Amino acid sequence: MTPIPALVPEHSTSLVAIAAVLCLAGAWAASRFFQRMTDVGDRQRYAWLFLTSLASGVSIWGTHFVAMLGYHPGVPMSVEWLATALSLLIAVLGSAVGFLIGGAADVSRARVALGGTVVGLAVSSMHYVGMSGLRMQGTMSWNEPLIVLSVVFAVGFASAALLYGRSDLRHAQTLMWLLFTTSVLALHFTGMAAMSVAHDMSDMAGTRRSLDPETQYVLAVAIAGMAFVTLGSGMVGYLIDNNSRASAVERLRRLAMYDVLTGLPNRASLNERLAAEIERSREHHQRLGLVVIDIDNFKEVNDLHGHPVGDEVLRVLGSRMAELIRGDDEFVARIGGDEFIALCRLEDDAHLPTFLDALRQVLSGVIHVRGARIAPRASIGAATFPDHASDAETLVNNADLAMYRAKSDPLHDICLYDASVDEQTRQRRGLTADLREALARGELFLHYQVQTAVATGETRGYEALLRWRHPELGLVSPAEFIPLAEESGLIAPIGEWVLRTACAEAARWVPPHRVSVNVSAVQLAEAGLARTVREVLEESGLPAHRLELEMTETAVFTDRESALQTLLEIKDLGVGIALDDFGVGYSSLDALRTFPFDRIKIDRSFFSGGGTPEQTVELVQAVLSLGRTFGMSVLAEGIETDDQLALLTDTGCDEAQGYLFGRPASLDDIVSSGQLGMAAV
Repeated sequence: MTPIPALVPEHSTSLVAIAAVLCLAGAWAASRFFQRMTDVGDRQRYAWLFLTSLASGVSIWGTHFVAMLGYHPGVPMSVEWLATALSLLIAVLGSAVGFLIGGAADVSRARVALGGTVVGLAVSSMHYVGMSGLRMQGTMSWNEPLIVLSVVFAVGFASAALLYGRSDLRHAQTLMWLLFTTSVLALHFTGMAAMSVAHDMSDMAGTRRSLDPETQYVLAVAIAGMAFVTLGSGMVGYLIDNNSRASAVERLRRLAMYDVLTGLPNRASLNERLAAEIERSREHHQRLGLVVIDIDNFKEVNDLHGHPVGDEVLRVLGSRMAELIRGDDEFVARIGGDEFIALCRLEDDAHLPTFLDALRQVLSGVIHVRGARIAPRASIGAATFPDHASDAETLVNNADLAMYRAKSDPLHDICLYDASVDEQTRQRRGLTADLREALARGELFLHYQVQTAVATGETRGYEALLRWRHPELGLVSPAEFIPLAEESGLIAPIGEWVLRTACAEAARWVPPHRVSVNVSAVQLAEAGLARTVREVLEESGLPAHRLELEMTETAVFTDRESALQTLLEIKDLGVGIALDDFGVGYSSLDALRTFPFDRIKIDRSFFSGGGTPEQTVELVQAVLSLGRTFGMSVLAEGIETDDQLALLTDTGCDEAQGYLFGRPASLDDIVSSGQLGMAAV
């Protein structure tokens, strides 16, 4: 055998190009499939692992085989099919192991790099096992440094590809694709450069089995075609899944951004649109109108006709407002319940009034649903940017304030924000919000005002009076915060705190005077008031006869039957009951006849009004006569002068309370003055 010097190999440019395209396509598919594999749950992970491994293995093997068939060493060449099939198996299974290691959930970067190393070794093993099946007329020799370099390229670029594929970078998929492509191509061409062939004329055994260039070309194209079909099948599944995911995302987006009942945009969508509209108004120096809409009688609709009818009313109103909207210049959203918000780009001063009037018309039209005739009413408040606010939150709040003014105004159902009028409402809202935290922050406390026997001047008891020290405003008048507590429903927990605190403190008084605690209409309407009183008495140890609950006519007449039942239960406990502010209501006599009161408290207006002393005497005597008739004692409030006291003495009034006897004071001050002592706990 006489070898001759190695020949310079030639390459088929078209087959090399096909191999490169196949490599790019396969790496692109593998990077996408791998990304999907890392995003899904365990049940789908292995399906995407299969597609990733198949795309990777087929593209790696196809790239190698097509490029190898495009390699013309200048001597006859054939292929050993067993080694070639084994190389394909190595490419697919090796990729599967590597992607499984690097694509598992919650893995470290080191493990991802290990997975990339396994993929790179699979690429290298596939190449050199495949090359071992190459039969040529001649002797092959290998450049070992280039072999090592090719393996380093394959492992390094594959590891980097998986690391970028698992990163949070914006173009992670693209980087993985390019790095994986580089891993395969660098391995192949460096590995091919490491091989040289020496022609041997005496070895003719392979000639009969050699592949001619035309057959090589046809075989390479067929293999490439099969690889592209395999990749295409995977890509069809990927695109179908991608479209399904996109459809699901769109459905979720619509659920997140649109109201299910009316189909209108919801609060989240409104916030997004409002921010964009304000930014646009700033840029173009234009005005923006924001309208808050509240359906006034919607609760009545639900109560009288049922919630299905109420839902249909909201759908109809939403549809009417949606039809009113004109292109991108206007917008309407349902933000919850029976509340809507509309936006309107204002072209001139007449635009907003026109838009508001159109809203009123579509919201007031009669609705016929399920045999019911519904005549909706709406309160509408509006504010404009930048005239009334410089940001979105303030704009919404100001329009909301205007809407509440419209709701309380019997003559106007549309109101534009007016700072001079609505600022007071804002302050009340802020004060109400602070009152919600006052109890938890320990800002509430009690003062006590003495109640005195008119004939003897001795102390009979003390009335507990609620006080609030605001951290910024200081002492807030009860005339200001008590109505807020009643309007907001806070009076119930606050009233219970007053009852518990007053009873706990009174239980230690020496001598054991009576303590009077005011009860609101909200507390009286609660079914558990009698139970609460009993629990408080047991916890504090205060005897029931030392506690007196005061309430007004308004409280007892809010729900007569319920109030009567509650008062009878409290009366059975031995607790005293007083009718407060007697003489300012319209049903005083009826209240005395119906409810089990022990005491009548004459309102201070009897003594501070414009009547003559003679008229005052007659009024007091009339009340005393009623008290005797119904077996009730009488206490006069607001006594501030000696003349008023003399009048009470002349009429024979039982007790009095007012500045003449003592101003409301803290328990510490009363104790330090010597009027009360405190028993040790």
